Amino acid sequence: MSLETRIMDDLKHAMRAKDEAALRTLRAIKAAIIIEKTSEGANGEISEATEMKMLQKLAKQRRDSLDIFEKQNREDLAAKEREELAIIEKFLPQQMSADELKAQIQAIITQVDAKSPADMGKVMGVASKQLAGKAEGRAISEMVKQLLAQ
Repeated sequence: MSLETRIMDDLKHAMRAKDEAALRTLRAIKAAIIIEKTSEGANGEISEATEMKMLQKLAKQRRDSLDIFEKQNREDLAAKEREELAIIEKFLPQQMSADELKAQIQAIITQVDAKSPADMGKVMGVASKQLAGKAEGRAISEMVKQLLAQ
């Protein structure tokens, strides 16, 4: 079942349940899908990888907003962002634990024969592709820096 089909089914259920948070979030995801489908070169179809990137982008936007709202003591707005983030994360694959991420990145460092922090670009290129959807870019970057600094 494609992401768009799952979103539409969940949207129908949210409408029946009158779940405002789910409706707001699912409509945002649906809008992002439509934008991707109508973008140049998409020909009305988007790949699963593009869907994952889009969902990760939406989740990152919610996390960034959540951080800002918490710093400004705006609990009312932070609560909305938490609700939306939880719904978006249901469509994303399970994120890797810190230990799993460390093991994967160590294997990639060995694979590309990286020796120092100067080789970070080589490692990040491979890691970003292999770990797409499984770990957040910021977490990958921090782990690569940490491991190359040793």
